[in-house]
Amino acid sequence: MMFALNALLLAGILIAIGVLLYLRLSRRLPEQPDEKPVYTLEAMTAFVKEALHEMTSSSLIDFGLSEEEYRRRKNKRAELKKALRGCTSGDLRDKAYVKQVIADLLEQRYHLDDNNLNRLLPFDDPKKLSPQDQFDILLHLFKKQHRLRALDELIQKYELDRPKRSMEDEETESYRITADEICDIYKREVHKLPTEDKTQIVVQRIYQQYKGFSVIDEIRDMKIDGVSGGVSGIPPSMWEGEWSLEEEALLREVPRSHDSVWLFYKGKSIHLSFLSFGSEQELRRVCQNVYKHNFPGQLSEANGFKVNEMADGSRVVVLRPRFSESWAFFVRKFDVQNAALEQLIQDANAELPIGLIRYLVMGERITAITGAQGSGKTTLLMAMVRYIPAILPIRVQEMSFELQLRKIYRERNILSLRETETISGQDGLDIQKKRTARSIFWEKWRPTRLQPGWCRWRRSLRCSPCLRIMPKRSAISSIRCATRC
Repeated sequence: MMFALNALLLAGILIAIGVLLYLRLSRRLPEQPDEKPVYTLEAMTAFVKEALHEMTSSSLIDFGLSEEEYRRRKNKRAELKKALRGCTSGDLRDKAYVKQVIADLLEQRYHLDDNNLNRLLPFDDPKKLSPQDQFDILLHLFKKQHRLRALDELIQKYELDRPKRSMEDEETESYRITADEICDIYKREVHKLPTEDKTQIVVQRIYQQYKGFSVIDEIRDMKIDGVSGGVSGIPPSMWEGEWSLEEEALLREVPRSHDSVWLFYKGKSIHLSFLSFGSEQELRRVCQNVYKHNFPGQLSEANGFKVNEMADGSRVVVLRPRFSESWAFFVRKFDVQNAALEQLIQDANAELPIGLIRYLVMGERITAITGAQGSGKTTLLMAMVRYIPAILPIRVQEMSFELQLRKIYRERNILSLRETETISGQDGLDIQKKRTARSIFWEKWRPTRLQPGWCRWRRSLRCSPCLRIMPKRSAISSIRCATRC
């Protein structure tokens, strides 16, 4: 009798183990009842982070998949991982892919109807919308019609780039877009948003807080000259400390470094005073991610800054304390598509400077391009290359890859070099002299008489026709070289 009971007990245990293994391999384990979804941007962002982590890190072997299904899911996971890396480098295709994945995840988990979307952002009550909310909605609507020129159209339509007396007791003119202007434009442009538009705005807000560049994420993609942050307001070293109650109350009303967002538009620095990163931690996150394209190395206190390019050819400069008084970044964009003299010079008698520039380049004259920041030196240099005879090889020495000449002149013999942590610009010039190229470009490389490479640099100019580009204050160096070499 005891033997029979033991045998039945053992058989029951073995059957239970077999069922559990089967359910485990087939992923049919009874799931815990789902918690009621919380409709806040913070909760939804946390859900997206957890879901994407699960999609990219869970073991596919545990799913008991067929060989074909396993291969398909593995390829899909690799594509998602690649997009998650690329979207932080300025690749718009990877960004669109990641946003679509986020939208699919939200649709599976949440019921995104008008009522729930209005709980996330008060679309139904414009008075409760913050200036950032209103700006995001405006930019989304303009983007549907004008794509990457949405911000340009918005600024031009409402003349937002006019100087205003709004700094230092209304006595100093500056370029600034205020919250009141955004509110007035919102009342004119926005009436009732369809559910699809609301969903896309929410997805963008979640994306920019998770993988994007916070409040500048969509601005960075636009056809503008550039965008920067952390360059105005009180730095942390001034407001992080012990203050009296009165002083602390005054500091709350003063803009801080993370309240700094500046737009570079047609040579004008425009302060977007209605935008803020919200905290110093968020500004720091953006600075630590915006320069990571092609893994340029770690930004640490020892080096203090990084100069790199993004996937779309934009130049990015990031600075951090102690080298800088606060975390800050500068993204400079270049309109490669319009790199033609006829597009750049369109005033009366434009044919005269165009002809002069063409003859200087075709005549292989030593030419310096000077000008203030944002005046278009790099774009002009892109256009001037067109008039170099195609039979001549072109070698470019840059601090970072900005000219992107091989994107414009795909059939030409062009090679660009840049400085690295271990290779200087002078080393690049020296190695170029061992090649057969006759045309050499220097991009923002500024030797002076005090630098060891000055004499070698002067001798290099004698042997190769070249164009140089430099800030306005360096023009004297070019004149000395042209007159004394």
